Amino acid sequence: MNARRTHASWRAHGQRGLVALAVTGLTLAACGGDDTGGDAAPDTGEEAEPAAQADDGSAEPTADETDVRGTLTLSAIPDQDPEVLQRLYGLLADRLEAELPGVEVEYVPVTDYQAAISGFVVGDLDLVWYGGLTGVQARLEVDGAQALVQRDIDAEFTSVFIAGADADIAPFDDVAGLSALAEHSFTFGSESSTSGRLMPQSFLAEAGLDIDESFTGEVGFSGSHDATIELVAAGTYETGALNSQVWDSRVAEGAVDTTEVIEVFRTPTYYDYHWVARPDLDDEFGSGFTETIVTVLTSLDPSNPDDQVILDLFGATAFIPTENANYDAIEAVARDIGAIR
Repeated sequence: MNARRTHASWRAHGQRGLVALAVTGLTLAACGGDDTGGDAAPDTGEEAEPAAQADDGSAEPTADETDVRGTLTLSAIPDQDPEVLQRLYGLLADRLEAELPGVEVEYVPVTDYQAAISGFVVGDLDLVWYGGLTGVQARLEVDGAQALVQRDIDAEFTSVFIAGADADIAPFDDVAGLSALAEHSFTFGSESSTSGRLMPQSFLAEAGLDIDESFTGEVGFSGSHDATIELVAAGTYETGALNSQVWDSRVAEGAVDTTEVIEVFRTPTYYDYHWVARPDLDDEFGSGFTETIVTVLTSLDPSNPDDQVILDLFGATAFIPTENANYDAIEAVARDIGAIR
């Protein structure tokens, strides 16, 4: 286990090890044959077989010990309801663990987008589901980190702009139409969200709107896509922008009253969400380990009921390979608006 895995703020495996040792000690004390009270083992007249030793004289590891390769920690930006995320990544962790012999896979939830980046940077998180912007930010901090896999929908992702019915904004079909949002209150999602802030801000600028001057009151940051819908529905903000996949999913579920909150514009496409892996996974888990993760994720099959549940929760029909260069345009937009310096 690498030294980088000793950060107690993220995981408590060391405690589990101490518990195991304590249980072992109690078991030996209860069954031991010393002269303080335990029953001695019967003398069979046979000499006990000595433990196997390695060439250097140390005890050779047991089969169980050699099978254990370590713990892979996965996480994700908290862009949806925490209960949804817990179910989704819990199921995915189980699926990966079943395909990675000797590897425990643990989902580690984080409180905000920055925590997903900082945990990856210090080495506490191995594999993280990022948006386009956070993925770029994480890779810029960790030399050699790789964008591995994205959903089929992420190669042509979109944001939606929504408005409360009382805002009296009619739907439109081009970026220039965003000028209709001027003089209304407006909220983004998280400040670090690609689909809930970065790209919407870029399209607003293209339409000639300035987030500091064009809207009524101060522009908001709801923290998540679900929260953006709720705030516009409640009338806290007249308009907002969010991830189109979350919007479509909530509408399909009947969770949005589309007589009170309407979609007014769907943006041009861009690359967005993707899995990013630390560069040292092959060193820690063995040659080819990173490629095996790619294979497992891209092999999720919608004809398999268990895989279908995972894909549905991701809002996708498949995962496909991706690469760092696909997010160059995201990095350029982020530098233009000052999200990356």
